[in-house]
Amino acid sequence: MATATQKEENSGQTAIRESMASDSTVLEDARSLWHELLGLTHDHLLIATLEARQAGESLVSMMLAGIMAAFLLSAAWMGVMAAAVLGLIDNGIVASNAILLAVAFNLLFALILIAVIRRKSRSLQFPATLRSLQARPPVHRDAQK
Repeated sequence: MATATQKEENSGQTAIRESMASDSTVLEDARSLWHELLGLTHDHLLIATLEARQAGESLVSMMLAGIMAAFLLSAAWMGVMAAAVLGLIDNGIVASNAILLAVAFNLLFALILIAVIRRKSRSLQFPATLRSLQARPPVHRDAQK
């Protein structure tokens, strides 16, 4: 009987050792996963930071190119208007009237562009999204019948 008791004590100690060993491996696994999660989060934030920086630099480049294109287009438009005024003068129209015609044409074109901008600005308010986010009135059962 003494050997059976010793066997039980030995098996109990072995089970405790195995339990402690498994607890330490679980703890080590948890720590390892935590460090991997931190590393992965750091990598994702680094990528997001680099892409945001690249997007900012691209935006600045695009804005500068747009401003330069606007100046060039303005100069070209003024050249076209000057040529039109000179053409009207060559056809016998008084210079002041030719300039007034060019100004009137520019104002009319600006009004058309303003109307287009106003019409398109309605889309900037996200109307469908706002409608979907508004609470719907409760439906009464009497109304359904």
